[in-house]
Amino acid sequence: MTPEMIGMIGIIGLVVLLLLKIPVGIALIIIALSGTTLIRGWNVAFSQLGRTPFDTASSYSLSVIPLFILMGMILSYTGMGKDLYKAVDSWIGHWKGGLAMATICSAAIFSAISGSLNATTATVSKITLPEMEKYRYKPSLSTACVAAGGTLGILIPPSVILILYGIQTREPIGELLIAGIIPGMIQLLLFILIVVFLVRRDPTLAPAREEGSALTTEKMTTLIRMWPFAALFLISIGGIYLGIFTPTEAAGVGAISALFFSLLSRKMNWHRLKLAFHESVKLTAYIFFILIGATLFSQFLTISRLPVELTYLVSRLELNHYIILIGILLALFLLGCFIEGLSLIVLTIPIVYPIILELGFNGVWFGIIMVMAINIGSLTPPLGISIFVIKGVAPNIPVQTIFKGAIPMIVGMIICILLLIIFPSFVTILPSLMR
Repeated sequence: MTPEMIGMIGIIGLVVLLLLKIPVGIALIIIALSGTTLIRGWNVAFSQLGRTPFDTASSYSLSVIPLFILMGMILSYTGMGKDLYKAVDSWIGHWKGGLAMATICSAAIFSAISGSLNATTATVSKITLPEMEKYRYKPSLSTACVAAGGTLGILIPPSVILILYGIQTREPIGELLIAGIIPGMIQLLLFILIVVFLVRRDPTLAPAREEGSALTTEKMTTLIRMWPFAALFLISIGGIYLGIFTPTEAAGVGAISALFFSLLSRKMNWHRLKLAFHESVKLTAYIFFILIGATLFSQFLTISRLPVELTYLVSRLELNHYIILIGILLALFLLGCFIEGLSLIVLTIPIVYPIILELGFNGVWFGIIMVMAINIGSLTPPLGISIFVIKGVAPNIPVQTIFKGAIPMIVGMIICILLLIIFPSFVTILPSLMR
């Protein structure tokens, strides 16, 4: 059996293990060890197993992950999500469909800070769904806004998935984080426009509120409550953009600033702080375990020469490069319907990334496109992780209603991807200004 064939069998085996719900890190290590053993023998396989975990976990570039996670967890446990929603609602809640728009904006900001799709969806659902039910919003619209808003966290920095993409591909992490800002804003705007369209087509989706706009003093009061979010964004991401901080330094400053702001707000106590550290350690350990497995899996694929052969094969195809790109994105979307996004990133990058470079596409640009295509899977069956989190928070809403309501938002995400393919400068302009 040739090394290339072993590599192909390894990929198929990995997909099977993931579909069988084997933990991602364990599945990656099993396939990597088995494949390397078949090609090079047990000595090489166990030598890599003994060396790779330490080399991966001790990498300085990985320290950015736990620091950004800690920053998000500290803010999550201060209960600032409710203040954030009230602030946005006071400004746009009186518009037709304004509560839905406020939900999307709040979820976008909160997901960017927390860095967790599940945490954002659960938290925002608990805050916003009862409020929209109070004003007789249809469940299909209210749940769709929560689900869609939570997906924006992968684009609006700091994004853990983009950081992982940068670590695996060696693309500049700072440029990747900055590159997600404009696409995130475009997708946010598309979601809001979809709400406007749906409400105009069917006014019963979002009945008008009887009370008018909040007083200016009330708006300013609620706006003041948002200052920790704005300050953290300016300090960490602004510092990266201006070249003041490296991504790791920005994450450290952001974590310390989040702790300072939470203590200043008097909403952080010792119990909540312990929970924030505990959740940060759990999530960091989970991500690091996946990264160790991904590194071993990548080494196995390198030994098998499968990525090299696939890159050579694709380069010989007499097809337009954009047709190949669309084919790759469709494959990522379909896989994203069955495999969680973080797992899919580490599974596909060793194969897809060399092909993208061979086709002449920008690596940073493709990183944004890739995570957007994968992220659609969080709103589609059968995985639909965001949908089932909402179902857990609101068990009275049929899951079919939630999935059906999310369809227009999925269309908006596809339109955003197409816009970024047609106009790649939306992604590349901010990173180019950094240089």
